[in-house]
Amino acid sequence: MEVWHILITIGIVAFIFEIFTAGFISASVGIGFIFAAIGNYLELEVKWQILLFSLGLILTYFLIRPIMQKVGYNKDLIKTNHDALVGKTGRVTQEINTKENTGRVAIDGDDWKAATKNNEIISIGATVKVVALESIILIVEPLN
Repeated sequence: MEVWHILITIGIVAFIFEIFTAGFISASVGIGFIFAAIGNYLELEVKWQILLFSLGLILTYFLIRPIMQKVGYNKDLIKTNHDALVGKTGRVTQEINTKENTGRVAIDGDDWKAATKNNEIISIGATVKVVALESIILIVEPLN
């Protein structure tokens, strides 16, 4: 096994390690090792291989990483889970009465526990809008 094989293997391990970490740092190191492997394959001196490693690491860290941060970690693209429920409307399936700790609302085929902000009583069949969440309880208000 030649040195450039080892450098490529280390680069691949760094890419695999990136799966379990965030921030594109391990991937930048992996690309640096790939650059160094190319230098070793071309039989460049060790100082040039170190320079290529540094160049690959710095270029990807400062040029590609900001793009990855913007696109890959943008939480505003798609709302999921409970964030997607705020603003949706649903039908009351069990009378909402905060004092008696009752109330359920159906939204998109799912049945959620519900309460109101102002301790209002909302009857079965009424249409409500989700205004907030408290843990797994929807805070709703009636639509008139």
